[in-house]
Amino acid sequence: MTTAQTQELDVQPTPLALLLLGREADPRSERGVECPGDLPSASDPDLVARARAAKEKLGDKVFVLGHHYQRDEVIQFADVTGDSFKLARDAAARPEAEYIVFCGVHFMAESADILTSDDQKVVLPDLAAGCSMADMATAEQVAECWDVLTEAGIAEQVVPVSYMNSSADIKAFTGKHGGTICTSSNAERALNWAFEQGEKVLFLPDQHLGRNTAVRDLGMSLEDCVVYNPHRPNGGLTADELRGAKMILWRGHCSVHGRFSLDSVNDVRERIPGVNVLVHPECKHEVVAAADHVGSTEYIIKALEAAPAGSKWAIGTELNLVRRLANRFAPEGKEIVFLDKTVCFCSTMNRIDLPHLVWALESLAEGTLVNRIEVDKETEAFAKLALERMLALP
Repeated sequence: MTTAQTQELDVQPTPLALLLLGREADPRSERGVECPGDLPSASDPDLVARARAAKEKLGDKVFVLGHHYQRDEVIQFADVTGDSFKLARDAAARPEAEYIVFCGVHFMAESADILTSDDQKVVLPDLAAGCSMADMATAEQVAECWDVLTEAGIAEQVVPVSYMNSSADIKAFTGKHGGTICTSSNAERALNWAFEQGEKVLFLPDQHLGRNTAVRDLGMSLEDCVVYNPHRPNGGLTADELRGAKMILWRGHCSVHGRFSLDSVNDVRERIPGVNVLVHPECKHEVVAAADHVGSTEYIIKALEAAPAGSKWAIGTELNLVRRLANRFAPEGKEIVFLDKTVCFCSTMNRIDLPHLVWALESLAEGTLVNRIEVDKETEAFAKLALERMLALP
């Protein structure tokens, strides 16, 4: 595809650092790429036994965190499971654990490093386990956006609110500029707080969670929201458009939740009469508007736990979790299906597989620290400030 074609389609060339899986890590990108050492073969029949043996050898020195979207082969070794923020807090609550092995993605491991003590070491089994959404907002792009807001004369009115699914650099920017972090569970509270501090919100990096929360929960209109595109001059917006907006949404999205469409909802209702459609708020606004229930990963799990036997559910979130819930509740007669016909795992989350976990655990058991995620002190200080503001939300 030529440059002219990409401009015509509003598609930007992928940064080289995110395109090539070379060695070493690019500090300006969301994820590193180096993974030294020889991984066990994925076909090794002893992988489960090897992981169990290494974990037992490490004992209380290791604490394994498993995100809900992880593969079953990995999640079986997690000491706790949950969403990204719950897991980071769980890690901080285990100060006796020298090693925190985070089976998730890069920004989650960064958050765990920010919230744990200096004596604890956070390990990500595969450094290439990044997050496409978090990658959509770099520190340089956000700094440029702030310059645009300043030139429009509104920066002093704007409070940044960043989704947990963002890099440590973005969290630090948020803390430095008086903002807070949010999760999909407390986004409404975070926005209410932000509008008490200022007149406008810059919501990073997921436009859908920001829009859905503003319109669905706070009663704003779609016209109150504008989308800032970091690949266009001035974000593709005029100064008047910025001045007239209440919500300035970053042009980012989740590659998994962004797949679900209104057609997906209509199709599943035709195929399964009486089905309840339950989706994550990272889905597009038209999908959320057409759903019966909307909520975070933890909300989805609790809703299915409370659902009556014989009920039917179509779930719009990552496939590993949907499949695990379908198997868990099948004995209770609950029918649970994936909202979209097309199978869709989170590809970067799935980079954490059993060979990588075995390699990380065995390396630690042998006294070799691998794939440590460490946030620099200045970034950590401002990012922690933003996280603490979230913890203090009413």
